Parts: sequence; structure tokens; C-alpha cells
Amino acid sequence: MENNTDLTTTQTTDTAEQLKKWRLLLGSESESGFPAGSMSLMSAEDMLMDQALSQIYGWDKENGSAGGKKMASPVLTKWLGDLRTLFSPMQVRVIQNDAIERMGMKELLFEPEMLSELAPDVSMASLLLMMKDQIPKKAKEQAREYIRKIIEEINKRLADDVRRCVSSAVNKREHSPIPSASALDYKLTIRRNLKNYDQSTGSLYPEKFYFFEHASTARSASRTIVLDIDQSGSMGESAIYASVMGCILASISSVKTHVVAFDTEVTDLTELCEDPVELLYGIQLGGGTNIEKSVAYCSGLIAAPAKTTMFLVTDLYENGNRAGLLQRLSDLKESGVTIVVLLAISDSGKPVYDHQLAERISAMDIPCFGCPPEKLPELLEHALKHRTMDSFVERNT
Repeated sequence: MENNTDLTTTQTTDTAEQLKKWRLLLGSESESGFPAGSMSLMSAEDMLMDQALSQIYGWDKENGSAGGKKMASPVLTKWLGDLRTLFSPMQVRVIQNDAIERMGMKELLFEPEMLSELAPDVSMASLLLMMKDQIPKKAKEQAREYIRKIIEEINKRLADDVRRCVSSAVNKREHSPIPSASALDYKLTIRRNLKNYDQSTGSLYPEKFYFFEHASTARSASRTIVLDIDQSGSMGESAIYASVMGCILASISSVKTHVVAFDTEVTDLTELCEDPVELLYGIQLGGGTNIEKSVAYCSGLIAAPAKTTMFLVTDLYENGNRAGLLQRLSDLKESGVTIVVLLAISDSGKPVYDHQLAERISAMDIPCFGCPPEKLPELLEHALKHRTMDSFVERNT
């Protein structure tokens, strides 16, 4: 009797699994042909898989045809990220190629002339980076040139302000006994020698001169900035802005900059900061997320916690050890590291993120918020000066 029961259970399980596979294969339009309650067999992951497939293979009710609806580039970028989480690399390649054919992406990605005419757009750049392995040789150089245009646009928006704000935060008017005309602090020298002003001649005779320290002396690389960047598909725009900002910071001698990217693995991109295009091509957009693993790696880069600022750029959808992540962030904060969690760097409105994890991190007095790109310089200055983020967040979110 037990054997018969086991056999019946096995057959029921096999039938349910077959029904689920057929439902995923045939799409939502086929639901009416399945037994009542069949959809309850599908897990949350199955439903996400179904949504991802329907974007390409579903029925377009507006046009009355198969092939899904054309997606805006930010939606398409997230969709590609979902693919890499749900399917094997071989399956992803097949689905992406179908997407290119069915959604009119082929002429955009595969024809150099189209890329050269395309206006710079960060969402499209993140899409190109995500699909860079599908771009044929004849269009690869134009794709790189398009990415270079994006970098130039971001540099125009941010570079000067980033350098000014970092200089304001790091160069704290410390003075050096080493004389140098270029480093003379005129205001302090005049103020300290006013007693030696000769009214009859209208001249000032300083007893002592005051000089700023050069960045090449004791203040060189006096602060450390760590950018820890989430590579998941939904973070495409944020990853681009954060990476370019990392390259700008790496060119400033008064700060030591580390740029780290992660999905389920961790990649240190610091050595690529001299070439922003290479750095962006080093990012692998899409896939899973293990934030805890990356924070653990970044912890090993920090030699002077009180002089270190860490920006964790992620939507906090952690597939790794959540408790371990919270503990590592707590340990870093306790050691003196200034930590800011950027849920998004984007002009696209409110970020989508794991609210529960964000609340727990915020309760540790670690700010979590999205930031418009043009506000990054101001954010840097606030963080480097150890100012509270409350007023900044109120003004900019």
C-alpha cells in the first residue's frame, strides 16, 4: 500500500512539473486551457521567468501578433539583468539574440552607422555594455566610441565640480614650514602681520610667511575613497556614473581611490581607472548579487578607517548573507569608516530597492538614498567632511 501511495505522489509531482513547464512554454495566453489551480504550482521565480519570457515571446494585444512589446531602454536593461539571474549563459544568449531580432534592436546594435548617429544616453550605454558580447566586430569600435561619448558627457557635468569639492574637503588649510611662492597663503600672511603695517609708506613688512602644504608632501593621498559598485542589470546607469566618478577621483592625488565591482564575484577595477572606457568594459552588467562578499573584500583595502569614505552603490537586493552584510557594515562603521549607501545614481526618479534591508542599514546610522548625478560632487564634499546627510537628503531626494 505504501508503495502505491509513493507512486501516486511521484506521478502527481511529475504531472505538476510537466504542467508548469508547458505553461512557461506556451505563455499566459494558454492559461484557459490548463486545469483550474494549475497556476498555483508556479513559484515566485517561475512567475519572474514567465514575465521575462513574455516580453519577447508573448502576444502583443495591441498589434494582434506574437513577439511582445517594445521596451524602453531602462526596462530592457532590467529585463536583461533578470535573464542572467534566471537562465544559463547559453539560454541567455539565445533569448538575447531573439530579443535583438524581434524588438528591432539589430540595426541599432549591429550597424555602425546607427551607433554613430545615436545621441548619448546613459540607459542605452548600459544596454550596450550588457550586450557587448553580442555586438559584431564591424560595430565594436563604434560601440566603444559611443561609450566614450557618454564618459565625455558625464565628465563635462561632473569632473570640475568633483575636483573642487574634494579639494575643499581634503585640503584643510594645514600649513607647511617649507617656503614656496606658489603655496603662499596671502590672507593668513597679511592677517598675522598687520601689526607691521607702515601707514606712512602704505607698506606691510611681514615677519613670518605662511605656506600651504603641497599635495605632493604630507597631504598626498591623505584620504581613501572606496567605490563598491553593484553590477546587477537594474544598476546599469548607476554603475556607469559611479565608474566614471571613480576615474575622476583616481586622477586626484590627494585621495587614494579604489573601484570595485561585484555580482556574485568581486572584481577590482582600480588599475583600469586611467582608461574609463576600459573600466566600463570591465563591468559585467547582469547576474546575481553578493553584497556581503564584496564588502568583505573592500574591508581589506582599508588601512586608516577614520580617513576612509566608502560608497556602496547598490539597490540592496542581496542574494548572499544578509546577516553577514549587516555585521560587516556595522564593524566598518564602528571602526570609523564613513559609509554611504547609494540606492541609485540616476535622473530617472525614485529608486527601486529592498526597503527592508535599507531600513535596517539606516537604523545603524548609515544613510541610504538615491542621488541625482549632478549632486554627486556635493555629496562627496558632505561625506568627506563628515557632515550629517539629513539636510542633503531632504534637499535632493
